[in-house]
Amino acid sequence: MGTTSSIMQRNNVQVLGNGTRTIVFAHGFGSDQSAWRHQVAAFSTDFRIVLFDHVGAGKSDFSAYSPRRYSSLYSYAEDLLDLCAELKLTKSILVGHSVSGMVSLLAALVEPDCFSQLIFLDASPRYLNDVGYYGGFEQHELDAFYEAMSANYYAWASGFAPIAMATEDKPELAAEFARTLAAVRPDIAQAVSKVIFQSDHRNELPRLKVPTVILQASDDIAVPPQVGEYMAEKIPHSKLVRINARGHLPHILAPDVVTNAIAQCLAA
Repeated sequence: MGTTSSIMQRNNVQVLGNGTRTIVFAHGFGSDQSAWRHQVAAFSTDFRIVLFDHVGAGKSDFSAYSPRRYSSLYSYAEDLLDLCAELKLTKSILVGHSVSGMVSLLAALVEPDCFSQLIFLDASPRYLNDVGYYGGFEQHELDAFYEAMSANYYAWASGFAPIAMATEDKPELAAEFARTLAAVRPDIAQAVSKVIFQSDHRNELPRLKVPTVILQASDDIAVPPQVGEYMAEKIPHSKLVRINARGHLPHILAPDVVTNAIAQCLAA
């Protein structure tokens, strides 16, 4: 636990908007809180909005990063709980993209009262295929992925961004993701990607008590549709919603679709 200013500074925490209910937006790997700008614009009139950057991303305090501390997703969950304690958040809605889905799950297992609802956007409990489980990747594919990152990180980022964004007609959006990827220190990006892609949180899914909505886009390089189905099967109070959007960053590529899906979750 850090002091007030250090937590707020460490995670570049921003609080805005008006409303009695709070939405916490948590970004995925390679992006930062700016990825949520369309949703912030839509919800800040009626909700209090909390934004932050995971350590190692965006304008977080990079000196707070150490490979030992952040060797698992549990440390990111601790950071999230620090933030909730600092802002005295209870029963907030958490929207977690990609890795932040599992980070929020781990946080909710420790302090379920912090959250009234979790909304996962293209999240996955395990990326590696296993017996009776399809995560989308074989180990040799991930090894090649890490190899490409370490050979030339910036070339890797500019090649990976368009594939993750899954659009050829909006090159500016791929360029935006390439920029936020390139803003991450290469050593941090490589370490964090291994932590994410080698993680396995399937056993934690059945323990989650907080109501959860799983938003699943199509053509997602990181999260095949089978993963959403698997989570909906394993998480007790959960619902799978397939959204009419493509790629791993649908909140940037198809913001209205994602905003409307979130609005429906909140109304329900």
